[in-house]
Amino acid sequence: MSVQERKERERASRERLIVATARELAEQQGWDAVTTRRLAERIEYSQPVLYSHFRGKREIIGAVALEGATEMAAALRAAASETDGRRARVAALAHAYLEFAERNPAVYDALFQLDGGLAFAQEDTPEPLKDAFAALLETLGEVAGEGVHPALFTELFWSALHGLATLTRAGRLLPEGAEQRLDLLVERLAVL
Repeated sequence: MSVQERKERERASRERLIVATARELAEQQGWDAVTTRRLAERIEYSQPVLYSHFRGKREIIGAVALEGATEMAAALRAAASETDGRRARVAALAHAYLEFAERNPAVYDALFQLDGGLAFAQEDTPEPLKDAFAALLETLGEVAGEGVHPALFTELFWSALHGLATLTRAGRLLPEGAEQRLDLLVERLAVL
């Protein structure tokens, strides 16, 4: 291995460590607790080393979001592939989305609530974000209904899921109605 290859591997390893540490800290204490100073202390590198990888917290949030989008896409596809029938796939996808949001609140915030400097729904949208949307579209496009653009239907269904995730997490919805809300969403929006 050349010196250059070793340096690149070490740099990639440090970058993964920074992202993992930021994510862990955010999940434990919230994004306000994630500072470059605290990250530098936790990973035992100087702040200039951290800044050689990321220009600041915004880019770190973006990196966590991209990692989270990859994980979300995998979870959505896995859930949809484990069931038969359109209704079951849509319900499984919806459950997987809400479970991801509940299990990974800091990642979910990085994806959809915080400014990570990432472009959404544009030509320069990063591939992991496009893939997460594609994971929704693969299942939801099947149930959009005649004359309804599959991507628009997916955006609408996704918006409803995001609303449920956000309102549930904020304690604005009664927990005992969660299954009925999800059933109603699937039944009323999807053409099964």
